[in-house]
Amino acid sequence: MGGLGLVMMTVMTWTVMHRWSQRNKKGPKTWPILGAAIEQLMNYERMHDWLVTYLSQSKTVVVPMPFATYTYIAEPANVEHVLKTNFNNYPKGEVYHSYMEVLLGDGIFNSDGETWRKQRKTASLEFASKNLRDFSTKVFRDYSLKLSSILSTSSFLNQQVDMQELLMRMTLDSICKVGFGVEIESLAPNLPDNLFAQAFDAANIIVTLRFIDPFWKIKKFLNIGSEAQLDRSIKIIDDFTYSVIRTRKAEIEQAKNSGLHNKIKHDILSRFIELAGEGSDDATEKSLRDVVLNFVIAGRDTTATTLSWAIYMTLTHDHVAEKLYLELKTFEEDQAKLRNASLLHCDTEDPESFIRRIHQFSELLTKDSLEKLPYLHAVITETLRLYPAVPQDPKGILKDDVLPDGTKVKGGGMVTYVPYSMGRMEYNWGPDASTFRPERWFKDGVLVHESPFKFTAFQAGPRICLGKDSAYLQMRMALATLCRFYRFRLVAGHTVKYRMMTILSMANGLKLTIHRRP
Repeated sequence: MGGLGLVMMTVMTWTVMHRWSQRNKKGPKTWPILGAAIEQLMNYERMHDWLVTYLSQSKTVVVPMPFATYTYIAEPANVEHVLKTNFNNYPKGEVYHSYMEVLLGDGIFNSDGETWRKQRKTASLEFASKNLRDFSTKVFRDYSLKLSSILSTSSFLNQQVDMQELLMRMTLDSICKVGFGVEIESLAPNLPDNLFAQAFDAANIIVTLRFIDPFWKIKKFLNIGSEAQLDRSIKIIDDFTYSVIRTRKAEIEQAKNSGLHNKIKHDILSRFIELAGEGSDDATEKSLRDVVLNFVIAGRDTTATTLSWAIYMTLTHDHVAEKLYLELKTFEEDQAKLRNASLLHCDTEDPESFIRRIHQFSELLTKDSLEKLPYLHAVITETLRLYPAVPQDPKGILKDDVLPDGTKVKGGGMVTYVPYSMGRMEYNWGPDASTFRPERWFKDGVLVHESPFKFTAFQAGPRICLGKDSAYLQMRMALATLCRFYRFRLVAGHTVKYRMMTILSMANGLKLTIHRRP
């Protein structure tokens, strides 16, 4: 009994001494062995706002956890140091890779070194291709029209819609067409169930939970709980992905055997297949599988969530919605005059007339003409400032280092820059940092750009997003059509909040009623 009492007294003394040593430190409460895990788990569903609280008090917050120490940063100089100045010391790292490997494998968002460089070089060449840009413009226009048709029907039938789900379907169809050369028609009028999309979302949520769940490896070993669900989701994901790869390989092989080389599609997957060679071994197919899933998370999730938040911002800020509507209406009239085209009558009570006018408007939208919609661009950019598609991005630390603000970081830990917090910091954006104000992106009536180390929605440095221009093209195409012809109203009682996953999606979707504009 005496021995047990001695052990208990030692533990209590250790705990008290630890807490005393932490009394003047900024950041969450920490405990021996557990670190800040208790507070982090208690705030998991609102973790991004939890971090806002601490980063508004200190530009760098150190959060010890049982198996790693996380250093969160929100000051642009620190971000530039990590993403550019000392880039080689801050890779994705083994910890991040181990958490995400089951979903993203060795794809571009989950790899370092030569594997990452090769994929980035291939992707950069494809995104610079005029053929891909022209093809993307047509695809984005076509799927925006499909979405508009569904919304039109819903408006005439007074039906509620989940806008986030519809946008996820639109962007999934788009990336599958542009990236992999296949039609999956998830945005068909009857909105068929899409097991791949459901499994992809489930897997995304579970791998994100791994970052604060100290027991995930045990659950994986025993194949129980969330890790068992993850296994089931990955099976569905892989079945779909390998089917896409084998279909494209067969089409390429058939075109070559027939001497129809000019018939080979120039989508991104085909380019990677060409570089990988014609072998069908597991390693080759596995690498192509990783390419596909990394482009899905880049081309589907990020764009759809940003559009969802942008629509939510317009319906909660009436003056923004009206200013955007007037810009789009003026643009429509000016473009029609430039092309000597007469605008069709827009009868909001006649479904056929209404859709014809939307189709006519969509023909005015090109990559070049969309550049003449600065307020539209500002609305999207301001949305990304407050609701970045990737709300936080962790990096590994290879060697001990000192950040520009004097914070010491140790090799083996993690540094995470936090776009969600950065957009809300007054020390970055001024006293109205938390206010949605697209006008902040203009100076003397001209659009201005901020440093990518301050506006980090597309990352910065050597890993800066290759698909930025493509993403803006699709978002402007879709939002221009939607905000020109529809007014949105939130369904009464519907709660909008984010869901904890690698992408800042809405936990309950975005339930709306649709109202037509003349």
